[in-house]
Amino acid sequence: MTKPKPKQGILSLAIKDKNALYAAYMAFLNNGGLFIPTSREYQLGDEVFMLLSLLDEPERIPVAGRVVWITPKGAEGYRSAGVGVEFSDEDQGKTRGKIETHLAGTLQSEKPTHTM
Repeated sequence: MTKPKPKQGILSLAIKDKNALYAAYMAFLNNGGLFIPTSREYQLGDEVFMLLSLLDEPERIPVAGRVVWITPKGAEGYRSAGVGVEFSDEDQGKTRGKIETHLAGTLQSEKPTHTM
């Protein structure tokens, strides 16, 4: 019996301010990642392609990744439904570096995020 092939999808995310970026960023992942609010259903391991607009940067950042976190609709604590996507190895840390540059000085904050 063969496993069903993970479905692919394109997720578009525009993050306009530093607080929203902090809440979405998943620094605890090896390659870094982002929580993306969505009502679409995904499975762990699904491969996705993201188009990110970060703060005031003029161009969107294309990055591939895979779903490593799922917050279902109706999760306790009134958390937003969505998925956490870890950036792919092929990204070579470029997107993680760009995000961490924007978040310099705030990564050690105790403020809650969408995931932890």
